Amino acid sequence: MNRHLMLVSNSTNAGEAYLGWPRQAIAEFFKRFGIKRVLFVPYAGVAPGYDAYAKKVADVFAEMGVRLESTHRTPYPVTAVQQAECIVVGGGNTFHLVHEMHRTGLMEAIREKVSQGCPYMGWSAGSNVACPTIKTTNDMPIIEPESFNALGLVPFQINPHYLDANPAGHGGETREDRIKEFLVVNPDVYVAGLREATYLLVENDKMQLVGSRKMRLFKAGAETREIEPGDVSFLL
Repeated sequence: MNRHLMLVSNSTNAGEAYLGWPRQAIAEFFKRFGIKRVLFVPYAGVAPGYDAYAKKVADVFAEMGVRLESTHRTPYPVTAVQQAECIVVGGGNTFHLVHEMHRTGLMEAIREKVSQGCPYMGWSAGSNVACPTIKTTNDMPIIEPESFNALGLVPFQINPHYLDANPAGHGGETREDRIKEFLVVNPDVYVAGLREATYLLVENDKMQLVGSRKMRLFKAGAETREIEPGDVSFLL
């Protein structure tokens, strides 16, 4: 498959500037494909509002010599996708993101465009939506989307911001508990617990885990594994 993806767990580490830790990797991704203009999908940014969210990302990308256009500012978002050099999907609320992508026709348009080789970058919810479904998101379902089905750019599920334990004093399920519940109902799917400050880089049928932390990999009927950074193409 002709695909060029950068799927990031989180945009910002505590105490860092926005998009601080992945900034160099993002710049390299843009440079690799000669990207000077990106189309940004801001629909996960419910609380800040689309204008503020797009500006926040645009300010970072401008430092790399890359201009940002946002789908919410065009009356023809599908046409904008068809003409895009690169598609970037930001984090926030995954349910709202998917609701709007279905409503605007962007789900099918982005899937088609990326399958033709258009580079795709997402973080957090933007990585969730690259999976077959959003059933492994961490977010509150603040709106009911048409479907939980997502882009299916990769054949496995991602759980971004993966944590190994609950916060102190919290007695609810761990992240691992919830993923194992998912696997009872969906036993044929791998789930990648993508820890903070890591990302997956996909080039056609090759995939690398990049970062200083391991990825926790779940599959029904198999022992949960810790995967070192490096080649993880077997998941494709």
